Amino acid sequence: MAAHVGASRTPQEVMEHYVSMYIHGNLGKACIPDTIPNRVTDHTCPSGGPLSPSLTTPLPPLDISVAEQQQLGYMPLRDDYEIEYDQDAETLISGLSVNYDDDDVEIELKRAHVDMYVRKLKERQRRKNIARDYNLVPAFLGKDKKEKEKALKRKITKEEKELRLKLRPLYQFMSCKEFDDLFENMHKEKMLRAKIRELQRYRRNGITKMEESAEYEAARHKREKRKENKNLAGSKRGKEDGKDSEFAAIENLPGFELLSDREKVLCSSLNLSPARYVTVKTIIIKDHLQKRQGIPSKSRLPSYLDKVLKKRILNFLTESGWISRDAS
Repeated sequence: MAAHVGASRTPQEVMEHYVSMYIHGNLGKACIPDTIPNRVTDHTCPSGGPLSPSLTTPLPPLDISVAEQQQLGYMPLRDDYEIEYDQDAETLISGLSVNYDDDDVEIELKRAHVDMYVRKLKERQRRKNIARDYNLVPAFLGKDKKEKEKALKRKITKEEKELRLKLRPLYQFMSCKEFDDLFENMHKEKMLRAKIRELQRYRRNGITKMEESAEYEAARHKREKRKENKNLAGSKRGKEDGKDSEFAAIENLPGFELLSDREKVLCSSLNLSPARYVTVKTIIIKDHLQKRQGIPSKSRLPSYLDKVLKKRILNFLTESGWISRDAS
């Protein structure tokens, strides 16, 4: 328009002249009324209202095989099951009929039946929604394990698993996403608290910059490593001291150095001196060899050896391979 008028007017001046003369002027007032008649009214119901399309829009059918559908009694085209929750709910209204001669009490009674039936339908649909939201059908069929492993970005701790089990009755009051967000936020809170404690520990040790924390952590790990090695060496010495104290009663007796570690434990447990044990061992092995060679021999065990000690020593020599099992 400005190019048509010429260079004497700028585009801004041409626009202002057009608005003032043709829109806000007399011509505009006559052609453009303040209230537009026959304006189309939007009658769309709010989401979740009594006639909202979201209440009647069916959910997509479950992604399961035909055999699994038959196992569950699931009808995908109707998104229903052969056996629903409260299967006999329809009996409340199946026999109702509106008659012209019904009095007020009968009408109210029939309305109460219809209201009860509607409540049962809502509860049935609520349970369906919960099962769909938490993927209970794939969980029942064992299909959700791999999907859960892929979906999880972090490893769930034992404490979180126990808390999820304790809060399972509350799942019906919250959506699956809300519960996942709850535990994710709890995990973030735990991590933030740990980070705060770490920063407070840095501040107590005089560290005010993150660059200094790396050097501090390296020194701390070295100290802990030295402390761990020191404790390990102390525990080893404690074990050796305990082992020496275990044999304190027999270590100064003659023949102690001739015994193996297992024989030392045996003599200590039987309260038997090494010399007596060596004597009994020699007699038993000698008798065993004579029997194997077919030489008749009469066992002459010492008098201090009772049946219990003899049985323990025979079992020990058998397990150690000194004599065969039939000899014991």
